[in-house]
Amino acid sequence: MSDADEDPAMTAFPVPDRDDLPDDLRERIAEETERAGFTPNVFDAFAYKPSHFRPFFAYYDALCEDTDLTRAEVEMIIVATSGANDCLYCVVAHGALLRVYADDPQLADQLATNYRSADLSEREEAMVAFAVKLTNDVERIDDADRQALREAGLSDEEIWDVAAVCAFFNLSNRMATVAGMRPNDEFYALGRD
Repeated sequence: MSDADEDPAMTAFPVPDRDDLPDDLRERIAEETERAGFTPNVFDAFAYKPSHFRPFFAYYDALCEDTDLTRAEVEMIIVATSGANDCLYCVVAHGALLRVYADDPQLADQLATNYRSADLSEREEAMVAFAVKLTNDVERIDDADRQALREAGLSDEEIWDVAAVCAFFNLSNRMATVAGMRPNDEFYALGRD
């Protein structure tokens, strides 16, 4: 069992004990714990399979760091995608990050339940609408969808990045749901003050 025996990171699979993890995973988890002030449960959950942990977090890092999208925009896409997928873990965890990066205590809740009710710019609404359509109606994506993003001011590289963030979180949402991943209590209050 993990260091969080009383409140496991996930309920459907055993959470590995951190002492049994490879050094690189323990180091990454320690870095995240220091940065956040707690260990986000996604780290303990994905440690279940170290060969998947490494590329999962490497790709997540690339999506957040190698993009012209702002971090708030990235989080908007994640929250809207996760809301469309009814993924409690990602809505709660990334909703907290969105509240922090956007400095807006209401936006994440609006996006998670109905992005059309959110206070968004034209650019933001185009990105979020595209992400939700890519999640719910992928077979209907066509050139007109990419053109709508261009008309809202996104470059081709930014369109790629919107799609990549959405696609990655469709994977993440499904793994979080299958694993029974639980949001940390700390996420619920983060960014609400």
